[in-house]
Amino acid sequence: MPHPGFPAGRGHTREQSAGHAHGRGNPGQGHAARTLPDGSPVCRLIAWEVTRSCNLACKHCRAEAHTAPYPGELSTAEARALIDTFPQVGNPIIIFTGGDPMMREDVYELIAYAKSKGLHCAFSPNGTLITPETARKIREAGVERCSISIDGADAAGHDAFRGVPGAFDASMRGIGYLKEAGVDFQINTTVTRNNLSGFKNIFELCRRIGAVAWHIFLLVPMGRAAGLADQVISAQEYEDVLHWLYDFRKTTDMHLKATCAPHYYRIMRQRAKEEGLAVTPDIFGMDAMTRGCLGGTGFCFISHVGQVQPCGYLELNCGNVKETPFPEIWRNSRYFREFRDQAAYKGKCGVCEYHKVCGGCRARAWSMNGDHLGPEPLCTHEPKKLRS
Repeated sequence: MPHPGFPAGRGHTREQSAGHAHGRGNPGQGHAARTLPDGSPVCRLIAWEVTRSCNLACKHCRAEAHTAPYPGELSTAEARALIDTFPQVGNPIIIFTGGDPMMREDVYELIAYAKSKGLHCAFSPNGTLITPETARKIREAGVERCSISIDGADAAGHDAFRGVPGAFDASMRGIGYLKEAGVDFQINTTVTRNNLSGFKNIFELCRRIGAVAWHIFLLVPMGRAAGLADQVISAQEYEDVLHWLYDFRKTTDMHLKATCAPHYYRIMRQRAKEEGLAVTPDIFGMDAMTRGCLGGTGFCFISHVGQVQPCGYLELNCGNVKETPFPEIWRNSRYFREFRDQAAYKGKCGVCEYHKVCGGCRARAWSMNGDHLGPEPLCTHEPKKLRS
């Protein structure tokens, strides 16, 4: 579920990536208020797993998806009723994701219905199923950007990760059809120990094929990725990658974004201070106005069966839309309320001076240490309060 938008310029570097990646450049842009009338935060972005079915078998898949239909998926009527509730929590960007959302027959109808409600819509297929006809359907339904995951600069690297020979060529072909149909696309890449050294080559591929953005995702070890312990980079390598991204973004006008990497927003401020720069939209684009982990504070995930979660990688049951109206879940979920209160966080994340712009990856804290409010396990920063 990697998690489209208007192209951003130099210095604009999120799901998570999702906000910048899927809609209007920044998940907060266009919202006159940051809170709803009851004081809960505006929902900026919703990743909606409209189906869990998928034709690939990616090694890092949080859903462990397969091709067969899954029981309990929302019906067309239930899905349309859910869409009706989204404007009650703000004007969120809706990411239609999966699995592969193209394996749901009514997905174009649902996108068009969401557009009719004034919602901005993104689409996150794997690209292998896109044909000239479906590319036109994607455009006509109102998709503003597609995100396609590419994890290697060539077929050998990408196909090994995706689990299906020919996946790279099929995705490249699908991207070509999107270009012919006039649909903007971005490339998402999951960082692993195997592909880290080839990142510049992946970027060059993005540039060569005309991507409007490149988003890197730091691996969250859950789902199939729980078996990829040897691919999880260390905390220091994590830090090094984000410093590299900070420097590399200065060399290109392409929109670059680190996702599932909330530390970037700390690093951005640390580096800006060293360079004598103010962290403002004029210099850093919408990165200056958003937060690292938005789970429960500006973003949420809705599963194929209607379970609401802080994000797709954090399977905490915040409520089910089949039983409780989505706006009520967004406002009142215990987990969401915890994530909105810094005092609820434990360890160094609870006292960190960068908490409001970072928050640590709640999914990694949960999957690696079993505590969704615990400290981010792959962070090297020591807060000032712990140094004094």
